[in-house]
Amino acid sequence: MKFKPFDRKIWLASPTMHGEEKTYMDEAYETNWMSTVGANINEVEKLAGEMLGGQHGVALGAGTAALHLAARLAGERLYGRPAVSHGALEGHKVFCSDMTFDASVNPIVYENGEPVFIDIERDTWNMDPEALKKAFELYPDVKLVIVANLYGTPAKLQEIREICDEHGALLIEDAAESLGAYVIEDGGKRQTGTFGDYNAISFNGNKIITGSAGGMLLSAEEGAVDHARKWSTQSRDPAPWYQHTELGYNYRMSNVIAGVIRGQWPYLDEHIAQKKAIYERYREGLKDVPVTMNPYIEGGMEPNFWLSCLLVDEDAMCEQTRTDHEASYVTEPGKSCPTEIFEAMAAVNAEGRPIWKPMHMQPMYKGHVFVTASPDGTAAGEDIFARGLCLPSDNKMTPEQQDIIIEVIKSCFK
Repeated sequence: MKFKPFDRKIWLASPTMHGEEKTYMDEAYETNWMSTVGANINEVEKLAGEMLGGQHGVALGAGTAALHLAARLAGERLYGRPAVSHGALEGHKVFCSDMTFDASVNPIVYENGEPVFIDIERDTWNMDPEALKKAFELYPDVKLVIVANLYGTPAKLQEIREICDEHGALLIEDAAESLGAYVIEDGGKRQTGTFGDYNAISFNGNKIITGSAGGMLLSAEEGAVDHARKWSTQSRDPAPWYQHTELGYNYRMSNVIAGVIRGQWPYLDEHIAQKKAIYERYREGLKDVPVTMNPYIEGGMEPNFWLSCLLVDEDAMCEQTRTDHEASYVTEPGKSCPTEIFEAMAAVNAEGRPIWKPMHMQPMYKGHVFVTASPDGTAAGEDIFARGLCLPSDNKMTPEQQDIIIEVIKSCFK
């Protein structure tokens, strides 16, 4: 079946502006607060801290910067301040999510630590608490865990927090993709980005709200956040000249970018509602196709539905081959695969994306320790990567456009 391409590309996820963003950017311009201090930064830190459990926050240039400073804070708290040219995690293993973007993992290496990759579970596609327990049995001296919430869906954060507490380990929560998502516990709601000793959120251009860039480190420890704030501005000492007693970075958020985030903040709930509607429309429209949507624990959590993803049923997969840089497939009636669906969507000018390739499969991390709770040693993440894909989830996509994309996906199984 032939489908007419969309005149304008349907994106995976793109910024949605409302007007207030420009007001606050103009305010930064008119008042000449164009650098890394100003009212916009102060307000964004206040808004995020209040929303996320009354934590203290420092606004940074990227979510990756937040994760890096979190890793350094954790390392120095656990092992003391390292000598210059040595990382705070040097000589130590860190447990981390396996199926995630590498920004969750790389900060371990920035601080000279050794990542140990923990397999996912299939209820949320996030870190498997059973695999984490097994990892602690294998490496009982590990004292730091980094967990990511993929595609806006919370991990089993309560279980993971309890396991960390049992082993005296610190927890860093990478909530870059899950701002506004929450876990339901004891009849109440608890936001993601509040379970860690140190927490990170992102305002990258494709996130649920954006500043075009930016991120934030949050913690209940005010002193730790103040220390990270100092690091983020090149660790300048309070002296009449440029003096430095410890390593610093150029990580602070611009007051202009903070203006965009400040203008976006009131629309977080609206964006989440739009994203949820997209997810539900895919789920309904594809109910007769041999696929399932990215899962979450209904009644136990509420995602922000940042990206809608699907998983092709195992017995509906056509033959697909992937190398590190290329993919191919063999068509078969009644079956399909992510590669075929990508090509079909691209043909109508709609963007998809592969599921995150597990870190233990990445060329730079091959040979690192990987832990799974699977009895036969197979990795759940490898299977999800092989059969899953991210669908166009832009909240400016109309229902009519999404219906066409659904029909394109259906045609791949004919």
